[in-house]
Amino acid sequence: MSEHASAVRGKAGAAPRRGPGRLLLHAALLLLLLVFVLPMLWAVSSSFKARSDIFSYPPQLLPHPGTLANYRSLLSEQPFWSWLLTSTVVAAAATVLAVGLCSLAGFAFAKYRFRGRNALFQVMFSSMAVPLTVIVVPLFLMLAKAHLTAPWFALVVPWMTPAFGIFMMRQFTEQAIPDALLDAARVDGCTEFTLFRRVVVPLLRPALGALGVWSFLTSYNSFLWPLIVVSDPHRYTVPLGLQALFGAEGRSYDLVLAGAVLAALPSLLVFFLLRRQLLSGLTAGAVKS
Repeated sequence: MSEHASAVRGKAGAAPRRGPGRLLLHAALLLLLLVFVLPMLWAVSSSFKARSDIFSYPPQLLPHPGTLANYRSLLSEQPFWSWLLTSTVVAAAATVLAVGLCSLAGFAFAKYRFRGRNALFQVMFSSMAVPLTVIVVPLFLMLAKAHLTAPWFALVVPWMTPAFGIFMMRQFTEQAIPDALLDAARVDGCTEFTLFRRVVVPLLRPALGALGVWSFLTSYNSFLWPLIVVSDPHRYTVPLGLQALFGAEGRSYDLVLAGAVLAALPSLLVFFLLRRQLLSGLTAGAVKS
């Protein structure tokens, strides 16, 4: 009996074997990793190659010989720093406004009862189905008639209160913040703004981080709207500047690749700074009252 019990305990304590399903999953994940990583590695490697070596056959992953001429030419002959500054400042401003305004709107839709709330939310939510290409001309005409087409202002306007951000904050607020907690804060004498700032915002940090990453990348990578509102090459955003290099005579692939590598740095920095909030926003569960 004791030998049988020991055998049962040994089997129960043994590590689970990796079946064929687990191996297939790992193989699929590894394949997806290669699909996403290889183009990035190729771009970084080719940015150190001469233009004639980028399309050499057979292709070489490592540059031989490597050169910094692409970066020197890009930074000395093209207004790349101006493009990067414009994109970064515009994306940062749009992100701050989107996080602040969307969190306020989401909190209002989730926790306040007022006439027309559901109808207003449905109208806002349905706007997510309208692509930017449909409203880009009316939006530009509205800004032109209001004399608000200055690039620093016009570039931020479409990303101030995205419908997706309001919807995301509303859903997270409903799940993460119980009404009893708000009622207790009001009983303690909190005003509505103090309630939002001291009680709601700390609980929304995971969602705010995720929304911040999404808003920054959306604004930073925008191409169509800057193409319409910006005409001065020195005020181009990074996507416009890289497109100008690509469309130039001779198609400057070497400069485009060097610019793409440098342009990825602000996005990577934002992701690493907010990665904890982003992961928490994706995995957080509801707070039980």
